[in-house]
Amino acid sequence: MPIIKPVRGIYPQIPKNCFVADNATIVGEVTMGNHCSIWFNAVVRGDVHFIKMGDKVNVQDGAVIHATYQKSPTTIGNNVSIGHNAIVHGCTIHDDVLIGMGSIIMDDCIVESNSIIAAGAVVTKGTHVESGSIYAGVPAKKVKDISAELISGEINRIANNYVKYSGWFKE
Repeated sequence: MPIIKPVRGIYPQIPKNCFVADNATIVGEVTMGNHCSIWFNAVVRGDVHFIKMGDKVNVQDGAVIHATYQKSPTTIGNNVSIGHNAIVHGCTIHDDVLIGMGSIIMDDCIVESNSIIAAGAVVTKGTHVESGSIYAGVPAKKVKDISAELISGEINRIANNYVKYSGWFKE
């Protein structure tokens, strides 16, 4: 049974068509859109500031979504995939973004639409990732522009697949 708890009287808002794995944790001021999925051992901790997710957001196994007290909430747009063991902290992620496995996005970052954060990248505090970019490395820097093939073949494919995968657990 997942851990879904209020913090200071504020309950997570989770639509019925979302999937939450048995050992996921969602607490506090968390608002999820439709067709989201929170996978095994993922933590979405809205205890110190709000976390708002759009539609078709998947938070994969072991990922952590958090914020900074009284400073930096976390806002995630539509059609966003957050890879296994990634950390998304106190930042803004626009629509149609792929955040690679094990990457870290720190406070006050903005990741614009149609962007990819490569696996293992560390996007340092306050970085602005321009739309259509791929960022990689430690610290993360722009390595190239994204192609139309990557938008449809990776960003959209992965987000759509996670809606499908979550359906397998609802059967």
